[in-house]
Amino acid sequence: MYRMKSVETLALLQAIQQLLAARNIRAGLVFPASDLLAHWRSRDLLLSQTCGFPLMTQLPDVQVVGCFHYSAPECEGVNYRSLLVTRREDGHKTLADFYGRCAVYNAADSQSGYNALLKMVAPLAKNGAFFARTMVSGSHHQSLAQIDRGKADIAAIDCVSWALMQRYEPQRCNGLSVIDASAGVPGLPLITSADTSGQMLQCLREVLHELVTSARYRKICAALLITGFSEVMRQSYTVLTDWRRQAQEQGITRL
Repeated sequence: MYRMKSVETLALLQAIQQLLAARNIRAGLVFPASDLLAHWRSRDLLLSQTCGFPLMTQLPDVQVVGCFHYSAPECEGVNYRSLLVTRREDGHKTLADFYGRCAVYNAADSQSGYNALLKMVAPLAKNGAFFARTMVSGSHHQSLAQIDRGKADIAAIDCVSWALMQRYEPQRCNGLSVIDASAGVPGLPLITSADTSGQMLQCLREVLHELVTSARYRKICAALLITGFSEVMRQSYTVLTDWRRQAQEQGITRL
């Protein structure tokens, strides 16, 4: 889900292929063209990464393999946060100051870009709303572009995405400021098909443990800010649907 098709990600995926091949498992690489849900729901899926909110709301059958740890600021163990980003001229403000303004989000099923922001504005909303207007951008990159152009005022951005942009595309962050961060929740889960056997699931976890601990792959992991891997269960992600329910109880059902 981070820097898809980049040189760094291709190197990571090839390293996973090597580790699988050493266990006599051949795996191909497929980049979904547009329909991510169809990709994640494929019965042939061996390993992919999704977002925690669609995991809990649209992918009831997939198995959770685990979660990477990242070295990005605001990450701790498997947990990550969303950053509230605005133009630098508004960098001294708090979230409450954006009442009645325009927010942009990457997708309505995004934990980092939508669900986290909904959770944060819920206590500040009036008559079921906080923002006067919202926009959907399609990606965190595009959300930042809309803020930079003055088309929107604030967005919630995945802290790993932000850190990777600061490293590889710093121009995207110029003129922007982080004013706050959400609470931490488990990061983007690595998943496999419901049809994957228990033996293969354990093999995948062993491969990912080796990936993050072997000196051979240290630079490859570091290029994507990956520092570790932990086995995580689906139950760990119920906090995300709890956030949506809590926002609804506070009278706000959408941004």
